[in-house]
Amino acid sequence: MIRSADPFDPASPLPPIRVGAVQYLNTRPLVFGLAAADLALSFDLPSRLADRLAAGRLDVALVPLIEVFRHPDFRIVSDACIGCRGPVMSVKLLFRVSPSKVRTLAVDEGSRTSAALARILLREMHGIAPRIETLPIGSGSGDTRADAILLIGDRALGPATGGGAFQLIWDLGDEWCRWTGLPFVFAVWAARPGADSAELVTRLEAARDRGRAHLPAIAAAEAAAHGLTTSQCLAYLRDNLHYDLGARELEAVRLFRSHAVRLGLAPRPVEQAVCQSPLP
Repeated sequence: MIRSADPFDPASPLPPIRVGAVQYLNTRPLVFGLAAADLALSFDLPSRLADRLAAGRLDVALVPLIEVFRHPDFRIVSDACIGCRGPVMSVKLLFRVSPSKVRTLAVDEGSRTSAALARILLREMHGIAPRIETLPIGSGSGDTRADAILLIGDRALGPATGGGAFQLIWDLGDEWCRWTGLPFVFAVWAARPGADSAELVTRLEAARDRGRAHLPAIAAAEAAAHGLTTSQCLAYLRDNLHYDLGARELEAVRLFRSHAVRLGLAPRPVEQAVCQSPLP
């Protein structure tokens, strides 16, 4: 179908839909085959994508879930998401001290949902509210003396997160799932008002389905660049990540939002739309 700026001139196309995605390995299945002539696909950090969507520089973006709570005009427009039902492997909280003694928390610059999740778990499980520092992109765990360090995405997959420097490492997806008995949702496709359409929803979900059907090919193409074997990469994409926003995921979204609101990490909810339906 030709998108036309002038209904009387089908040869006058509209500008391409501006789609923002994340460059991390975990999003590869969601954008597999998504590039097309009428889509302008760009990549950025999750936090920056949310800012660009809010500023009107993108039409739809894969944004941190917490940003949907903070921007009531954002609409979740697809049941494709980045989530987990157990260990996620690429969202880690590293402890130099025991969790109950954490006074400072350094959070990955690209993180917003995971930063909120770390603060919720520390508060609810250990009763603490650490001072927050930002760990810039390009910095590693050795560049901060914070008591705990949150790493997300590709740099959480590497060996620098391990070793003897840390007393404990939490996989935040696993901690949430064991604590609540629910899955967790890290990122969703969101659009600004008027930018969503049934055709776009179909394309986002079709891209997810194609990516999931081609996980071995994605793993073979991406493994070496991320310091993984093909089998490790495939296991991560297939076993640690979950790409469907279903009923239990929506239950987890509501629970996560209630904790975020209680701690002042998100405003009290107003009616929003999730796949054309209100999220209570």
